[in-house]
Amino acid sequence: MRKALVTGAAGFIGFHVSKRLLAEGFEVIGLDSMSDYYDVSLKQARLDDLRSEAFEFVKGQVETPDLLRSLFETHRPDLVVHLAAQAGVRHSIEAPREYLEANIVGTFELLEAARANPPQHMLLASTSSAYGANTQMPYREDMRTDHQMSFYAATKKSTEAMAHSYAHLYGLPITMFRFFTVYGPWGRPDMALFKFTKAVFSDTPIDVYNHGDMKRDFTYIDDLVDGIWHLAHSIPDAAAAQDNDSLSPVAPWRVVNLGRGTPVQLTDFIEAIEAATGRKAKRNMMDMQPGDVPATWADTSLMQALAGPMQNTDVATGVARFVAWYRDFYKIE
Repeated sequence: MRKALVTGAAGFIGFHVSKRLLAEGFEVIGLDSMSDYYDVSLKQARLDDLRSEAFEFVKGQVETPDLLRSLFETHRPDLVVHLAAQAGVRHSIEAPREYLEANIVGTFELLEAARANPPQHMLLASTSSAYGANTQMPYREDMRTDHQMSFYAATKKSTEAMAHSYAHLYGLPITMFRFFTVYGPWGRPDMALFKFTKAVFSDTPIDVYNHGDMKRDFTYIDDLVDGIWHLAHSIPDAAAAQDNDSLSPVAPWRVVNLGRGTPVQLTDFIEAIEAATGRKAKRNMMDMQPGDVPATWADTSLMQALAGPMQNTDVATGVARFVAWYRDFYKIE
């Protein structure tokens, strides 16, 4: 049985990726710190859902010296999916050291572990926030990314550079993913869909930043995971370069957008929540938050060239599936 190491396995995306790998016949070693950044009971419920003979959970922080090296030595994973990180643009303003340690030091520990015991392919999560102050849309992987707008984005962009250096120096095949606003069942409570749905059901106001003049490339979780699964088989190799590829000229390294490729107005997203819940949202209109950008969406042509067209769940369907999960999980009539 092939082995995969998934960091952040109790997180939103890590849970769904682990579930897919188990379904595809992998043995999965899942690492997670179970931090209290949000409700730990939700993380535990995800782990309970993953429980099987093929899933081994390890509790620990990726930044802990030599923890990852020990896991690599013990399990010799064929595939590594690195999703552990301190997430959230706004929280990075309040607690930047958490981002330095989890995102930068944690990724360093991962790269050092891989250098000693190289896997066949490493998939590392970055973010669309890396595009920073760019105003040209849609975002393409070959755009300059020099002006990050938050410390969160800066740490994730740093991990891209770190990974490239290790790919060059040690021949580690690495694909970086820039995720675009992922949503769906089992989602994170600090993200808009979860917060808005909770507020609508409790009849409390939702904070609508920039007075609703925001566009995001809302990407449904199953579509994202399907993209990750297919890209896991597309190992960076100069012999398989694509047109407009982000493949490095000096390393088996590339960065790939993972998004739906269609911008959605925030107000339309809220209306989808209202339709799915059958309730109207109370809206508290607010100015733009520091570190935020008014719009993001992905050019997905490289993704499609490497792995074929992504699944493309429309927002109304995806939001309805989340609301159905939310009702069931929290026992809402």
